[in-house]
Amino acid sequence: MKYSVKSIGLLLAAGWAVSPIHAQQAIDPAITDVANSGDTSWILTASALVLLMTLPGLALFYGGLVRSKNFLSVLIQCMAVVGICSVLWVVVGYTLAFGGVTNGVLGNGLNWMFNNLGNVRQGTAIPESAFAMFQMTFAVITPALMIGAWVERARFGWVVAFCALWSLVVYAPVAHWVWGGGWLSNLGVLDFAGGIVVHTTAGVSALVVAIMLGKRMGWPRTLMLPHSPALTVAGAAMLWVGWFGFNGGSALAATDDASSAIINTHIAASMAALAWILIEKFKVGKPTAVGVATGAIAGLATITPAAGYVGPGASIIIGAAAAIVCFFAVGLVKNGFKIDDSLDVFAVHGVGGMLGSLLLALFIGSGFGGTGYAEDMAFGSQFVAQLIGVGAVAIWSAVATAILGFGISFILPMRVSEDDERDGLDISNHGERAWDLD
Repeated sequence: MKYSVKSIGLLLAAGWAVSPIHAQQAIDPAITDVANSGDTSWILTASALVLLMTLPGLALFYGGLVRSKNFLSVLIQCMAVVGICSVLWVVVGYTLAFGGVTNGVLGNGLNWMFNNLGNVRQGTAIPESAFAMFQMTFAVITPALMIGAWVERARFGWVVAFCALWSLVVYAPVAHWVWGGGWLSNLGVLDFAGGIVVHTTAGVSALVVAIMLGKRMGWPRTLMLPHSPALTVAGAAMLWVGWFGFNGGSALAATDDASSAIINTHIAASMAALAWILIEKFKVGKPTAVGVATGAIAGLATITPAAGYVGPGASIIIGAAAAIVCFFAVGLVKNGFKIDDSLDVFAVHGVGGMLGSLLLALFIGSGFGGTGYAEDMAFGSQFVAQLIGVGAVAIWSAVATAILGFGISFILPMRVSEDDERDGLDISNHGERAWDLD
């Protein structure tokens, strides 16, 4: 039988599509110039789901937790961060994170402005443009997560400038270290969808900024209740659905890896939500709407690094651990350390992401239903690698955040005036009100 070159290419693409792909980093250096339409369709859909997580999911989740006079400011900050970080990702962020490996620290600069993108991203069966867009949605939600730490008191101009530079100085290098073939990847560090790259960077940086900014006026003496738990639950629901694209899309193919990641994501969130409100029942007497929403997010953040590596049984354990550890981390940060991380970014996202990254080392084992260790790895070596990854990224995030935060503040002040804070950021910063209360 005679086969055309095009037919052979299609057969190769089909064969590639059924091969296992784990996490966002390329595993097999073999490439083909023919994209798989099914995989491509899934990644395009997953990109939309991840963007939905930020707009409107995260915006509503955070917005409902603040006082009504600051609701609009949260929405505006989320949209502005998405805008500036998306533009920077195209200009230079993508090539810093996923450009060709040179020294293991930063990618080469050949893909600036999305130039020289391949027909197919190496190690996948999808166009590099689709891969770059999917990664863009991660690059915008990561700095947006930090908004919860400085709500109700940070100046808008500082927020936009800080998040813009942070996305290039913190996020892009760490993405290269772990997902782009950098030095942490070479150590064997695993992160399926962002427990280290997304949640550790954002969580640690948020804690540093909260310390730098100081407490909100009246905190903790004045009770600052969420103005709309209903909006928070609605936002959490959108995040939950969008997380299917976040974790499932990180398989970079429409395969069993994607469906397994989605199942694990859903189960961990479900378990964490139930465990959180059970803890609330014993600790404060009543399960709350904010509690069930926060518990679900904690479970989602904690399963993220392990979603494609573990089994459903392990996901139940990871979800329960997320609720227990993150619940008490919230109290420790606010009541123990007296740090006003306003919406618990570090305690939920940071602690959850780091916890899941370490638990991965245990539950990836085939005896627990996981995918199994790499040929030269075992529990001990994998745990050490995960610990190095979490530690190195946490230190880099903290140091870089402190330098950026203070540096930018010499030009753009970090905090609004006392009068502006008292009036609320909606009016003082933006001249608008979210709700007509007349």
